[in-house]
Amino acid sequence: MTTEKLELDNMETLMDKPKKGSARDLNKYERIVQPSIAELVGTAFFVFIGCVSVIENVETAGRLQPALVHGLAAAVLIACVVEISGSHFNPPFTMAIYLCGGIKLFLAVPYVSCQLIGRVLGAAMAKVSPQYLSRAHGAAFTVLHSDEQVLQALYGEIAMTWLITMVVLLGAVNAKSKTPLVPFLVGSTIIINHILTCVPDVSSTCLNPARAMGPALMTGHWTYHWVYWVGPIVGSLGVLCSRTLLGDQKMRILWKKRII
Repeated sequence: MTTEKLELDNMETLMDKPKKGSARDLNKYERIVQPSIAELVGTAFFVFIGCVSVIENVETAGRLQPALVHGLAAAVLIACVVEISGSHFNPPFTMAIYLCGGIKLFLAVPYVSCQLIGRVLGAAMAKVSPQYLSRAHGAAFTVLHSDEQVLQALYGEIAMTWLITMVVLLGAVNAKSKTPLVPFLVGSTIIINHILTCVPDVSSTCLNPARAMGPALMTGHWTYHWVYWVGPIVGSLGVLCSRTLLGDQKMRILWKKRII
């Protein structure tokens, strides 16, 4: 009995020790600087790849080529740095994850700053292409041309960002539904959003202000640019579904008591 008790105590002691690489073991560089750099690099390459897919897209491919490229690029980049920064690459995502308690404010601020810097770097990398200035403007691969299209585009941005925000929160933050398939889920959602956009032939869904602002800054094209900020920011309020209805007890702010 004494031997069994000693072994049990040793097991409990080992379980209490933080795992190597846990948050308590990380230094300041690994907790703040490295994740911020990962967000900058990830956002830069996502914008670069997205812009190039638009520039080189041919009319016969329609939405398919940019949709696949954006989705696959997101899946690869998310998988690469998800254990470093969480792979946000999108200011509204960072805002939604912060509101759900998935990230602290001291990280959210440098995350958003690095995402905005990354958007410029990515667009600058794409600008090397000679076709860039004439073919890549506001957001994805179709530019708004009139006031009549604004409400349709805005609705598309809000609805699709709402959907992908729920996918991110339920797949990566919510303990009850968290899954290692998040890169695949997010990438697939981006592909679906681009192919089945709510506003065909008006404006392809962007879902990411950083993705929109980089090309706009490089080209000086700001017409209706506000749509690609207001839409995703409002759409990120999909966080309300997780916080009030779909989240587990830790995330949910309502209905915490057992109802019997």
